[in-house]
Amino acid sequence: MRLPLALIANVRLLNSGFRIRHSIHNGVTKTSLLSSHNICSGAERTWIKPAGFDTGVKTYNSLTKQKEPLVLAQERIATWYSCGPTVYDHAHLGHACTVCYSVILVLRDSYVRFDILQRILSRIFEINVIHVMVITDIDDKIIQRSLEQNISPTVLARMHEEEFKRDMQALRVLPPAVYMRVTDNIPQIVAFIKRIIGNGHAYVTSQGNVYFDTQSIGNRYGKLVNLGGIVGELGAQDKRDPRDFALWKASKPHEPHWESPWGQGRPGWHIECSTIASSVFGSQLDIHSGGIDLAFPHHENEIAQSEAYHQCEQWGNYFLHSGHLHLKGSVEKMSKSLKNYVTIKDFLKSYTANEFRLFCLLTRYRSAIDYSDASMSEARSTLSTISAFCHNAQAYMQGHLQCQPIEEGILWERLSATQSSVRKALADDFDTPKTVDAIMSLIHHGNCQLQPTAKVDGPRSPAVFGAMLSYVREIMDVFGVDLLDRKEVHDSSGVLNNVVEELVHFRSEVRKFALSVEDQAPQDPLTGSEIQKRHPQPDRVPLLNACDAFRNNLAPLGVHIKDRGTNSTWEITRRGETRKN
Repeated sequence: MRLPLALIANVRLLNSGFRIRHSIHNGVTKTSLLSSHNICSGAERTWIKPAGFDTGVKTYNSLTKQKEPLVLAQERIATWYSCGPTVYDHAHLGHACTVCYSVILVLRDSYVRFDILQRILSRIFEINVIHVMVITDIDDKIIQRSLEQNISPTVLARMHEEEFKRDMQALRVLPPAVYMRVTDNIPQIVAFIKRIIGNGHAYVTSQGNVYFDTQSIGNRYGKLVNLGGIVGELGAQDKRDPRDFALWKASKPHEPHWESPWGQGRPGWHIECSTIASSVFGSQLDIHSGGIDLAFPHHENEIAQSEAYHQCEQWGNYFLHSGHLHLKGSVEKMSKSLKNYVTIKDFLKSYTANEFRLFCLLTRYRSAIDYSDASMSEARSTLSTISAFCHNAQAYMQGHLQCQPIEEGILWERLSATQSSVRKALADDFDTPKTVDAIMSLIHHGNCQLQPTAKVDGPRSPAVFGAMLSYVREIMDVFGVDLLDRKEVHDSSGVLNNVVEELVHFRSEVRKFALSVEDQAPQDPLTGSEIQKRHPQPDRVPLLNACDAFRNNLAPLGVHIKDRGTNSTWEITRRGETRKN
């Protein structure tokens, strides 16, 4: 005799420490669950402020829908988990601007944006961020694409995994402490599911599927989002509740599969993240990041199954979500399925990694962001202003740029105020737009005093510009914007630098000779003073013209020479790089 599924469920719940309560309201019998375990006790959706090390940073927590003090379990150590790519296609800017892929719509959690946040925590607030990222290398999309291309899912996944890593390196995204593939953790996933079943929070169907039982955790399901009107994952016919989600999927013909106590199959989407995060960080996680579209169902389900596994009240303390990247004029987020994306490779043909980082810095990480030529032009212009200031400040320090006496005290005060305001802005939910505004204001005041003049009277003040230059470079480096453009280059580039240096030096000597005035200018016989301005000697004018032509001809080739009186500076600009003397 086969017992009804509902009766079996009630028995399992009673054996797991749950009490079933029936109530009648308006003639309708309602069944609810009470638990003797911590998992369902007390105020079921109340966020518990962690005890531990207060970083001095406030961050917006999706669990509370407000800014909260960022408190870490261990002093100056942040455990951080982010979902990684589902590797079946090229990475696009939506990925670059985000850090988590979903199975259906691809990820939305800024690789660059959250890379910036991690850099801020590490460099400004001296937090050791331990970042773990999963590589989803088995999934419906991967299986479908492998069938279309007639290659194995493993080969397809490995190809796109390496391409993804190269793209992230090109965008200067720091790699996590470790990448962990789903297929390398199947035994751990099976064990994780078995424990959830044993704790009374999942069930096996006659078809060999395993589902999480959302009713078993009562009102705790829905910590991140209001579930009113949400019916859960559709398509399966063997679920008890529409909100229940797959932990293990029974195998289908021609699909990769693994052995399990429930038959051959493969992991569901959400279980991989809970298993891998728990295998590294245990029962408590400081920070989980992702795109806002992953809050439900992915992150909601991660919370449910992780707390069911660990039998804890709060698994992840902070959930940080980034806004979508949109193509200008489109209300849809950038994604592969909508075919409205720009690949990272194509993007880097027109813009640089530095420019994309400025583009991200100009908006809050939680805000939606519009990608367009106009928005990229704004980022490029901002970066150009910063780079020009650094170049001019360096030229002033080297004595190549002559200016009137500097109001040094004002600049020292501005620098101190900027350092204070930047730290304050970054401690307020990583406010990068306000930080960039503060840096640009400092640069404006510096530029106001870096006005070239032909004649200099009084002392020079290179030290204050050295301090300003160092700070601007440092804070940009914190954000991953490399104003010094330090990276591996071909051996020939060093030769090129030396050749350009010698050519510009030779041109400067020729130009200095050409600009020398007549040995004896005509004088007024009565006063003895010069009756006209000094001019270069006529036979040297062709040399001066040749020097100007040489400078103008090199500019389209990427070599830019700037004349500052009788001295000259130069820089080489190529797509994606700038090198200066």
